[in-house]
Amino acid sequence: MKHFFSIIGGMGTIATESYVRLLNHQVKITRDQDYLNYILVNDAEVPDRTAYIKDHRAPSFFPALKADILGQAMLKPDFMVLPCNTAHYFYDDLSALSSIPLLHMMRIAVHRFKELYPRERKIGLIATEGSIYDRLYEQEITAAGCEVVFGGPDIQQMVTSLIYTHIKEQGVVDGPLYHRILQKMHDDYGCNVVLLGCTELSLAQEKSPDHPYQVIDPQAILAEVTIKLALAIRHGANPQQVIAPYLYQKS
Repeated sequence: MKHFFSIIGGMGTIATESYVRLLNHQVKITRDQDYLNYILVNDAEVPDRTAYIKDHRAPSFFPALKADILGQAMLKPDFMVLPCNTAHYFYDDLSALSSIPLLHMMRIAVHRFKELYPRERKIGLIATEGSIYDRLYEQEITAAGCEVVFGGPDIQQMVTSLIYTHIKEQGVVDGPLYHRILQKMHDDYGCNVVLLGCTELSLAQEKSPDHPYQVIDPQAILAEVTIKLALAIRHGANPQQVIAPYLYQKS
């Protein structure tokens, strides 16, 4: 392949499948050759991200991702994507491993929130306990001048059940549960916009979008940006020039 990008996935596999499905279905095609060129690394054996972030005695997920990044860098993709929010805990270390640009899903999502809702001064955040604990989204949102609203223990229990019990363990999306979470974030915690800080939640949004609540879906936004970059490069744009605007620096 002359131009392609690499997807470092498998965290979890069903969520990665959702991201790839967005890529394939949102590209306008009239023939097989219109689809995007990419290599998918579905590394399902990457240790649990939340377990390590909450307790460093658990196996670190950095060595596995380091091996994946270095392996793909040898193939010289135009850029790489990491469709797992919690894995961005090691973003700075991973992006420093090679000169291949690694898109930062969290920063891209927060910038899109500011573009879409310039008058909103706060945003609800639902995510894995690891993503909440590592404060990465909180830091990005705060740096953008907005307030982060977390749900209470009741919300986190529902989110954890949706992500782990239903999606990761059973491979199914509990749409009514997802909708109840959004409703409580809106009604009980005053959140007009809710950010889905886990790709399993993005899967829930893909499968159960029939609700009246406003959400920021980082996975869907990452897919949109991925398509835009890949097509621009395919049509002759300089890869460094088209990718540069999306390499937001740490605030």
